Amino acid sequence: MSFIISGIQQVGIGNPNVHEAFKWYRQHFGIDIPILDENSEANQMLPYTAGKPHQRHAILAINLKGGGGFEIWQYVSRTPQPAPFEIQLGDLGFTIAKMKTSDVKASYDLLKSKGVSMLTEIVKDPSGHDHFYVKDLNGNMFEVVKGEDWFSEGTMNMGGPNGMVIGVSDMERSKKFYAEILGYDTVVYDQEKVFDDWKGLSGSEHAIHRVLLKHSKPRQGSFSKLLGSSVIELVKVKGRAPHKIFENRLWGDLGFIHLCFDIKDMQALKSHCAKTGHPFTVESNPDFDMGDAAGQFAYIEDPDGALIEFVETHQIPVMKKINWYLNLDKMNPKKPLPNWMLKALRFNRVKD
Repeated sequence: MSFIISGIQQVGIGNPNVHEAFKWYRQHFGIDIPILDENSEANQMLPYTAGKPHQRHAILAINLKGGGGFEIWQYVSRTPQPAPFEIQLGDLGFTIAKMKTSDVKASYDLLKSKGVSMLTEIVKDPSGHDHFYVKDLNGNMFEVVKGEDWFSEGTMNMGGPNGMVIGVSDMERSKKFYAEILGYDTVVYDQEKVFDDWKGLSGSEHAIHRVLLKHSKPRQGSFSKLLGSSVIELVKVKGRAPHKIFENRLWGDLGFIHLCFDIKDMQALKSHCAKTGHPFTVESNPDFDMGDAAGQFAYIEDPDGALIEFVETHQIPVMKKINWYLNLDKMNPKKPLPNWMLKALRFNRVKD
């Protein structure tokens, strides 16, 4: 079997306080169902933690309405460091997480009423669709866009992440990477100018080459219906030298630390990544214990060093109160899980 990519599983976000961040994401984005909550030593990421293991607390949570989740991450053994500069459009790495909603205006009104830092009003993107930009409690930027596919009813109009804006240094090289490995092979728009819809975002005064990519083939796999379709927006700034967002900082420091994809058949994917010139830089053992969940993970770097994570999930908790854990190794790897099975996760929802 060749490898399967089911979609964006989660966006990793380094935070100064994991509990405050999880509460904020619950109340503003509906990310309210924890899949794992683990306080332990991170000893598998030594190439990106200066060769030393560190204590950390991580909460992986989702929005059952649809889309990916967040891995909300906090160092316990050290103080997480911010970027020593203001992150601007075109800086190299993950700059803006895309969040989907079933109603752009309703989500705008709700977030504004809650006192969220609104970076723009509702504006049109280059393809003519409504969207807007906000910051979270720690200054991370999010774009709210209209979602096209949904899994179930949520607690609000907001869903989970369905894409990422990524600063790159070589547009053609990055387009090839995201097409060959992750399947984002179709151009939605490709424009270069000073963009009106980015007024209010740091760095928006510069001309920028902006390419939105989507995948032409529908995603398959256990979580494909929940995770849904997704996009990648590549950004190359003109007229200034971009900063590398995580230069001289550790994975897990403040900001977007990785973009994670749910996959099946890690060894086939490993072979493909090596053949395309992007070998695994980190690989866990096949039965890595992730607290309430279990599986295997690996990392590669995009052409500018941004970290892409792959997770092959073997077990997740469906209803921890009755000790119901789902063993995915017994499921057809190409078929989505039954709706009723995933909807049972709602019993784990954290309510404020």
